[in-house]
Amino acid sequence: MRDAFSNALVAAAQKDPKILLLTGDHGYALFDAFRKSCPDQYLNCGIAEQNMVGVAAGLAKAGFKPIVYGLAAFVPIRVLEQIKIDVCYENLPVTFIGDGAGVVYAQLGASHQSTEDVAALRAVPQISIYSPGDRFELTACADHIVRNPGPAYLRLGKADLGDVHSGSIEGWNNGDLITVTNTGAPYLFIGTGAGLKMAQRAADALGHADVISAPCLKPFPAETLRKLAKGREAIVTFEEHSIHGGLGGVVAETLMGQYLGTFVRVGINDRFSALCGNYSYLIESHGLSPEAIERQIREALDACVQYQD
Repeated sequence: MRDAFSNALVAAAQKDPKILLLTGDHGYALFDAFRKSCPDQYLNCGIAEQNMVGVAAGLAKAGFKPIVYGLAAFVPIRVLEQIKIDVCYENLPVTFIGDGAGVVYAQLGASHQSTEDVAALRAVPQISIYSPGDRFELTACADHIVRNPGPAYLRLGKADLGDVHSGSIEGWNNGDLITVTNTGAPYLFIGTGAGLKMAQRAADALGHADVISAPCLKPFPAETLRKLAKGREAIVTFEEHSIHGGLGGVVAETLMGQYLGTFVRVGINDRFSALCGNYSYLIESHGLSPEAIERQIREALDACVQYQD
């Protein structure tokens, strides 16, 4: 996924000299190809993320199309006020890249983990939010952002979880849900970002489930979801983000009053990471291992059957 991200940046910048990449003094290896191909379109703004957003806003007002890169714990979380006032209030064509979203930076503790970025940005007007699940979705999201100027946030999580799609996603030009499998199964599993791989694995383990990807969280394709939800016995959302305000919240709000089946949110519960460790350890500690997810879903389905009886 990181290679796809780098390639998309280079391709966009080569086509349009107005595209500028701003970074807060990190991401060097990731941007080697960009600096080599488009050195005059690269700005290192230093460890001053709030100022970097102000610089991006000024450049956007001057006719440029800035891309602001940072760790998701800092972009957007540290610079939320600047995104709101400097960029979104003015509806400027600035794209924010939040890398290492979720608990990827497991060893660095809660200060470098970001499980609330989508929830924080959803309430800010004007901004679109993207959360691709593999490299093919990332390329599609990047293309969509370029063709639809305005404030945008692209969330990048764990980069090496493997592909879900077998090739490029043709014709994805409206931010819609993407079908991985849709056979009319009784369960509908919806994943975003790293949660898409969780959904796919859970469907393989539990069976009787269709898998849908949600790479665009705002604006959210509500009508498509309502059509897919009809007749389902259970809907489960998967995300490496808080269960509050992310994909689970979007789906619940969209289906409120219309869906009466079992609804399960798989994600980070309302707590910080208590300990440090590698990524696998943090995933397991938050109850997001394949075994824990399967158990959570089975318990919810069993509880629903007992309630109906």
